[in-house]
Amino acid sequence: MSKTLITDEDIESIFRHLSGYKGYPSGYKPKSISQQTKILRQLFPDIDFANKNIANQQLPKNAEGWFAIPRWQTIDETYGGAIQKVLDLIKQTQSGKFHNYLKGQLDLEHLRQNAKTAKMFQRLEVQQKDHDILVVAAQFGLRHRGRSVRQARKVMNSKEFGLGAFAVGIMILTHPERLQHFDDLWIDCAGDEFAPHANGDFSAVPCFQFCCDRIEFSARWIDDDMDVYGSVSAFLPR
Repeated sequence: MSKTLITDEDIESIFRHLSGYKGYPSGYKPKSISQQTKILRQLFPDIDFANKNIANQQLPKNAEGWFAIPRWQTIDETYGGAIQKVLDLIKQTQSGKFHNYLKGQLDLEHLRQNAKTAKMFQRLEVQQKDHDILVVAAQFGLRHRGRSVRQARKVMNSKEFGLGAFAVGIMILTHPERLQHFDDLWIDCAGDEFAPHANGDFSAVPCFQFCCDRIEFSARWIDDDMDVYGSVSAFLPR
């Protein structure tokens, strides 16, 4: 991670994208909930179903589509453990072309959910209480491209919240075409907080990037405003 001074955190991105859906890589667009849950149940055979009818609702403003995201508690007893299982599956589905720079740093001293994000997921879990897989309106980074995570969180209204490494990792598993090239928009996990030195200073966030012909999981400072990254976020339904 490299530390930079906060300058214009809301700069317009000049990052080059492959032609495709809304400026994302060619071939990417949100799949149907049925398609996503089929993928998830192949990867996690023990999880239950989703309420697919939610996807018939009108999308909240700024959301790109409906995404199927399991409750992390159905995957592992700890949040970090659930993330690790998702990362292992990304490596498996990418034929080993994956590197985790945060290996051994997914414990509570290093990584936690952002308070707003945790609260929003609690609300979604109550609304969809009988289902292991939540149906969540979200966008995959383009809305906040070029903004630091700090600025992205600042411009989110009361119904928008950042998604963390678990949810983003799930979205990569169901949409592997989203991050396949160096030119693809890299991803900030604004729903998590990361303390590089495990000293209580949670001033960084996990991120996914594509470099050296592989997906990489790393972390960077919340005030970095590099135009090659965008924060993934979700929205409460109307």
